Amino acid sequence: MKSSATLTKRAKAVGVATATIAALALVPTGTAIAAPSAQGCENRNNTTIASLLECVDADGAMEHLEAFQEIADENGGSRAAGLPGYEASVDYVVDTLEAAGWNVSIDEFDFTFVGASTLQQLTPVNASYPTGPFTGSGPGDVTASVTPIDVQLTTPNANTSGCDAADFAGFPAGNIALIQRGSCTFAQKALNAEAAGAAGVIIFNAGDDTTAARNDLIVGTLGGSNVVGIPVVGASFQQGVALAAAGSTARVFVPAPEQRPQKNVIAELPGKNTDNVVMAGAHLDSVQAGPGINDNGSGSASLLELAQNLSKLKPENTVRLAWWGAEEAGLLGSQAYVDGLSQAEKDRIALYLNFDMVASPNYMFMIYDGDESGFPAPVTVPDGSVEIEKLFESYFTSVGEPYDDAEFSGRSDYEAFILEGIPAGGLFTGAEVIKSAEQQAIWGGVAGESFDQCYHQACDDIDNVDEHALDVNIDAIALTVLAYSYSTESVNGVVGKNVPGGLKLPAPAGPEGTVGSGGGHSHGDED
Repeated sequence: MKSSATLTKRAKAVGVATATIAALALVPTGTAIAAPSAQGCENRNNTTIASLLECVDADGAMEHLEAFQEIADENGGSRAAGLPGYEASVDYVVDTLEAAGWNVSIDEFDFTFVGASTLQQLTPVNASYPTGPFTGSGPGDVTASVTPIDVQLTTPNANTSGCDAADFAGFPAGNIALIQRGSCTFAQKALNAEAAGAAGVIIFNAGDDTTAARNDLIVGTLGGSNVVGIPVVGASFQQGVALAAAGSTARVFVPAPEQRPQKNVIAELPGKNTDNVVMAGAHLDSVQAGPGINDNGSGSASLLELAQNLSKLKPENTVRLAWWGAEEAGLLGSQAYVDGLSQAEKDRIALYLNFDMVASPNYMFMIYDGDESGFPAPVTVPDGSVEIEKLFESYFTSVGEPYDDAEFSGRSDYEAFILEGIPAGGLFTGAEVIKSAEQQAIWGGVAGESFDQCYHQACDDIDNVDEHALDVNIDAIALTVLAYSYSTESVNGVVGKNVPGGLKLPAPAGPEGTVGSGGGHSHGDED
C-alpha cells in the first residue's frame, strides 16, 4: 500500500529540481505536478512521468508475486528452469502481457537439466541430507570414503580449502573430496579435486559467521556446463562438520543430464524509431530449492506491473521487455538470446536495464556502478552506462532515498549485453552479503544479517519481500523506461523527443560509500 509519504516523494520526482538530466526535456515545475487521478489506470495512456508513477505500485506487483507463489505451491515448491513451475510461470507472464496488448514472442534455447541429487552419509552415522547439484557437475553415483580437504571447523575458520593443488597432496584416488566454501571459486575447488583423482565432491558452506547465508545448504555454479566429469553436490556447514568425522563414508548421486529446451519471454511496443530499442529484463526462474519470490519474482513482477500500465503508450523508441530463463543455471537464457541476434540487431539496442532482486527483506538501495566510483569493475563498462547510473541516482535523490553502488560485475543477465558493448544499468537490494551497522543506520533493517536471509532457499516465499523497497524501485524502473522510450540521446547520442509534461530531477546526491567488492551479491560461483 502506498503511504502519503511515498506519494509526496513521487510529486517531488516530477515536480522538484535543482539540476537536469541531459537530453530529457524540461518544463516549469507546475506542469509536471498536475497528475491525473489514479482511477482507471487500466484504461489510461500513461504518457507522462506523473501519470505513470501514479499507476505503478507495489500493490500491483504483489498480485503477480502471489501468482508466482501459487504456481510454486502447485509445482513442488519451485519455479526452476526445467521444472513444471517454470513452464507455468512462462504461461502466466505470456497471458498477462497478451491481455495488456503487448506483442509477445517466445525465444526458445537449449538447456541441460539435472534433476534431484542425493547426499547420504553412511558412517559413522547414517543420515540423508538435503542437497543439489552444482551447475556444471558431472553425473555419477559414488559410494566411498570421505576425505576432508584443509577444512576449518572451529572459529576463526576462514579457509582456502581446495583452492590449491597442494591441498590434495596424498589424496586417496577414488575417495569423495569434502571441501569448504571460501576464498576461491567453486570451479577451482572442483577442478583441483578431479585432477587429484576424486570420484566425487561435496562442497559445504563456510560457517565463518552466524548467518544463515554462511551456514545453510549451499548449491552454486561451476560457471558453465560440463565443467567437471564427476558429481559435485552441496551441503550445509553442520553437515560438513558431520561428514568430516573420522571414518566417514557417503553416497553422492547426480543423475544424468536431460535436454529440456527452455524459454525466454520477449514483449515489445514498437516505436516510431524501430532502429533504437530500449530493453529492460529480469530473470523469471528460481533455484530448485524454492519459489524464488524475491530472487527474482520481484524483478519479474515489477516489469509485469510496468507492462500493464505502459501498454497503450506509442513510444518514440521501441520498448522491449524480457523475462529470462535459466539465469540461475549460469545466465543461459539471456546469453542465448544475445547470441541469436545478428550484428545489425545488436546495434539496434540502445541500452539494457536489469532488475534482479529489488525487494530484499533487509534491503539497501543499490545502483549498478557504471562510473566505478565504488570500486573498479571486473568487466569493461560500455560507454553510456554512466549516464544510466546518473538517471537512477537522480531519481533516488529526488525522492529522498539514500543509495549506494552495486558492483558492475556482469553477474546477472546484463553480462551478455555488456560483452557486446551495449550500455547497461540496473537496480539491486542485496542478497547473501551481511548488512553492516553503518548500513543499518542509513536504511534500517538488521545489522549482522544478510540482505536476504532466504537467498536461494525454500523460505524465499511471499513473506520474503519488503514492500517499501519494491514500491520505490518500481517507480525508478518506470521512470527510467518511460524517459528512455522518448529519448536515449544521453546514452547513445540518438535524438528522440521531449518527455510530455517534462522531467526535472535534482543532481545526484552521491552514493553512501558503504559497500565493498561484490555489492551484496556473489551469484553463487565464488566465495
